[in-house]
Amino acid sequence: MWQSRHLADCLRQSNSTVRTELIPIRTAGDDDPSAPLREFGATGVFTREVQRAVLDGRADVAVHSLKDLPTEIVAGLCLVAVPVRAARFDALVLPGSVDPISDLSSLPAGTRVGTGSPRRRAQLLHHRHDLMVAEIRGNVETRIQKLDDGHFDAIVLAQAALQRLDLHDRISLILKPPLLYPAAGQGALGIECRSNDESTQKSLAVVSDEDTMRQVIAERSLLRELGAGCHAPLGALSVLEDSRLCLTGVLLSPDGRQRLEAGADGSPDEAVEVGIEVARRLLGAGGHRLV
Repeated sequence: MWQSRHLADCLRQSNSTVRTELIPIRTAGDDDPSAPLREFGATGVFTREVQRAVLDGRADVAVHSLKDLPTEIVAGLCLVAVPVRAARFDALVLPGSVDPISDLSSLPAGTRVGTGSPRRRAQLLHHRHDLMVAEIRGNVETRIQKLDDGHFDAIVLAQAALQRLDLHDRISLILKPPLLYPAAGQGALGIECRSNDESTQKSLAVVSDEDTMRQVIAERSLLRELGAGCHAPLGALSVLEDSRLCLTGVLLSPDGRQRLEAGADGSPDEAVEVGIEVARRLLGAGGHRLV
């Protein structure tokens, strides 16, 4: 809902005549907030019902967390805009009574860490096999309440989610690469509409950011070429430096014991090719066993 309100505000700022209406949609991931996401299938847990609402005309625009949006194109829809990206890293959250820490090594052995992400789990265990990483589900406030109630000693959430909900003060440690690589598309919004709706496409184009779009195209190209679902233990980091698009990908085994890393760069106009090249290098290094 925050993301949808944010998009509505951006649209109104770009064109004062635009009228917006928010249409909440419950997804499979919302209906069962306790079961592990892997039990729902590989992709589309938080996106299918929203896309269906656009296809059947109940809505004109679908707003997604881009990291949740599968790379497979849905007939009749197009990814038309990606606004400026928010913070893309993960954050460690400790109970409210505990002071922030300076690095992951400060956590005692056996610390109970909650996360619903195989990517976060694998990378945490790669650096700290002595952590007890367990499944946690629910919205941000629910997870923080479980933490403060003593069910976990720490949890990992998206930095962007905490900042969007004015929970900056709960961030105990930002988990940046090379410690934790973010998910493909993390921190970015993916805006879809019907592929034959030229009027809506034109309205949405003004809120899209070209640099962010190129970065996420590279990251999603990596994901698609690997044939990995959005819940795979895959991290990706893209940056634009000196007119070059640089992409690094890491692929891990679920237990974190195996870790592969590969990178490539190219022109920003070659975002798709850069993603494909990183995927091929990971596969060439044995990544097919980890996907």
